[in-house]
Amino acid sequence: MIRSELRESKDMCVLLNLFHNPGCGGTTLAMHVMWDLRKEIRCAVLKDNSLPMTEVAVQVVKLMKLENEKPCPVLLLVDDSKETENPYKLCNCIPQTVESHSNINVDKAQSCKVIILNCVRSQNPKDSYRRHKPSQYITAKLSPEEQNEFEKKLKELRETHDTPENFYSFMIMKSNFDKKYIADLARNTLENFDFSSKNAQLFSFLALLNTYVAESEISRSLCEDFLGMKRIRWQEESALDRMEPFSNLLIIDRVEEWGGYEGIRILHNSIASACLEEFERSHSLKVSDITIEILHCDLFFSIGVVKNRFMDSIQQMLIARQQRKDGFFREPFSPLIDKIHSEQGRQTVQQIFVKASTRFEKSLSIPQALARYLYIKEHDFPEALIWAEKAKNIKANPYTFDTIGQIHKSNLKSNNDRGKQETSCIPEELNTNIKIASNAITAFKKAQELANSEEEPEEEPEEEPEEEAVDESDDFPRKSYHVQGYVGVLEIAFLVFEILSRLPFFDQSDPMKKMYFQSFLKKAIPITSVYKEDNERNNTYEEIIKEHECFLQNLKTEVKETFELLNSFFTYMKGRYPEFQKKISSLFKHHVSLFCSTPEEMKKEQQNNPNLNLKINIEEQRLFLEKSQADTFAGILQHLDKPAEEIERITECYAYLQQQHHQLTNKKQKTKETINCILSNIVLYLLKPNSKHVKGIAFLSDLLSKTLQDVGLRYPFPDPYYLALLLFWPRTTEEDTEIATYVTAIRNSTRKYLTPLFQKRSTVAHLYLGKEEGLKRLVSKPQLDENFKREGRETLAQRWRNGDIFKDKTIINRLQRVRGSIEQGEVFANYGKLKIPVRPALVHRVSGGFSTEKVSFYLGFAIKGPLAYDIQYEN
Repeated sequence: MIRSELRESKDMCVLLNLFHNPGCGGTTLAMHVMWDLRKEIRCAVLKDNSLPMTEVAVQVVKLMKLENEKPCPVLLLVDDSKETENPYKLCNCIPQTVESHSNINVDKAQSCKVIILNCVRSQNPKDSYRRHKPSQYITAKLSPEEQNEFEKKLKELRETHDTPENFYSFMIMKSNFDKKYIADLARNTLENFDFSSKNAQLFSFLALLNTYVAESEISRSLCEDFLGMKRIRWQEESALDRMEPFSNLLIIDRVEEWGGYEGIRILHNSIASACLEEFERSHSLKVSDITIEILHCDLFFSIGVVKNRFMDSIQQMLIARQQRKDGFFREPFSPLIDKIHSEQGRQTVQQIFVKASTRFEKSLSIPQALARYLYIKEHDFPEALIWAEKAKNIKANPYTFDTIGQIHKSNLKSNNDRGKQETSCIPEELNTNIKIASNAITAFKKAQELANSEEEPEEEPEEEPEEEAVDESDDFPRKSYHVQGYVGVLEIAFLVFEILSRLPFFDQSDPMKKMYFQSFLKKAIPITSVYKEDNERNNTYEEIIKEHECFLQNLKTEVKETFELLNSFFTYMKGRYPEFQKKISSLFKHHVSLFCSTPEEMKKEQQNNPNLNLKINIEEQRLFLEKSQADTFAGILQHLDKPAEEIERITECYAYLQQQHHQLTNKKQKTKETINCILSNIVLYLLKPNSKHVKGIAFLSDLLSKTLQDVGLRYPFPDPYYLALLLFWPRTTEEDTEIATYVTAIRNSTRKYLTPLFQKRSTVAHLYLGKEEGLKRLVSKPQLDENFKREGRETLAQRWRNGDIFKDKTIINRLQRVRGSIEQGEVFANYGKLKIPVRPALVHRVSGGFSTEKVSFYLGFAIKGPLAYDIQYEN
């Protein structure tokens, strides 16, 4: 597979994933592969995954050039303990680093090739393999051919060793990971096991650790301290001697981390696991008993370098969650906690977490995990909040506040579900639910505020086990807290709407009551103007709603603004967020059903009142645009990848509203609809150029010029300046002095309009500069992607990320290459004497310095301004 990638792949850097079960020798196999290829390819192992990607990339380039004028291909082994985005980052970083080394000829793709072999431990290697190509998987199962090879190897070992059967790791694989063989081995070894003895306790600690934490061990010096071995007698007796009769299952390994030391572990993960089962079956010793014993031992938690790694392993055992089969979700708890909960329940789990919190006083993860356990498994929301607050007090970050928000949300959902089963609402419950909702929204807003202001988040986000996903970009979960807070606010708002809709005077089955519901939440009427039967219960409801009226009436506006913000985020920013987008799409449909319908009573009035008729028609057009998510600039841009019929109806809608603008007194509304009208025409032309609803470029340019004059250069949104780039970008040597002004205006506008959520991230270009004239010179990304339908999604995304897509003939034939210059690290597009500032799409490919370099590039239009792609130096 590696050789075929070297021959056939067009990419400079290729990522191959090797998914394997823990303990089935995946990394060892990879090392053998490297040994076999050592004469053909330069091979190396990345030992420290925490190193900056740029530093690793520089080392790879040095290896590529080492002692050879012609660069050599490199095979880099990355041992990734779980599926992360780091190897993908590295795969993008290496080509940029290679190109920045001017003495490497990047056109010689074969010699500059880098293969990253990413070994990933997975509980479901087959499922991971299906999701990620190119990849391979290894499971704990041998093929008949492999079994024959093991038999041959055993015969060879018998010629050189008296008891090859004692090579347990080898024998486990030879037996095809036979569980009975492993169970018999554990039972025979543990026949006289006595947990009261020190060596038995230490062995049980190793069994627990090696079962639940990959690549774990206990330092030899710490084992000796625990066993009470005196340092002056080290030469006379070893730790393994003291561990009899269990030492035949142990091995001493050299650990390079923490300055290097010797660690003791059990030979194989499956042996450790079988020993735990044998403890419980024959000696009534549960994993919880061993865990509590470890946490009880002061020695393990006193100061010491090698103890830090052991403490990290203990903490990981308690809180590290595995990924689910779908690849986007994680299990809510660690496998150890899941097992203890299923066998013994809350009391034991809470006892372990409480003890752990005293051992790891500065760790927010322990109280956070206990809070998650209490609200998810036990629905004990008050107690969960106490522990969530403890985590927040240790460190206030997006994730600790998110945990608090999730607890309130779960509490509100639980109350709402119970309310659905009851025939009538109790006013006191309404008051309680509104307070819970308010607290939840406050927590989610604070979480999002902290996330937007943070440079690099450190902890993992809180998530609901059945619904919430860790944030995704591309195919892998990331640690960043992108938009969870905004989504949490939406979810709480719709729970509140659902609770309100069950009140007798807001009954959704009655059109008039639904109209009152909509009017109240749209701030059209106060609660006192809502018609309701005069009884004690309704009067109490009214008093409660009056108390919270400001909060409730702001929800509808907040929901609309949040939808618009998220729509902009998903449209303009790089990366894919399928799980969030799916959830938000579902919530938006709910929003449409609640607020985007014209009430029946108004339609009756429409027939009798011609004046009202026009107003209702205008309102219906706007409701249609809102339902289609086309009442925003970002929403219209999304239609580049949708059927032409949808944008045609939208364009017709905006044309009607333009005709009725003389009816409008709201200047901001007029401007917004005019801007959206121009963009809808551009999108419609790209999808269906012969549509009768498309206006010509002269008409659109004239309309935009008038709008630009009207809004000036300090409009709070970048939308009109983005249109100016599309319609007024100069041709060949044309010197339009205004275009540079609009680039400055769009940059100034995005600084104000785009929140820190947007400012920290790269924007994506939806349209590119082509070779035609008029509107034909605009080429959309979906139109370019049409040429690569046969390529897999991840492969195509990778080609866009690293810029290789621009080497393809179909792209070269379609897009216009623009001449420009780089001056003191700044990129400009040059048209005669006119210099237009543009941003490089890949910053690392621009060299600094004070000299002026002539370059050429392709041009893309993003919401932050023009982007330069595939920058080539003319010299």
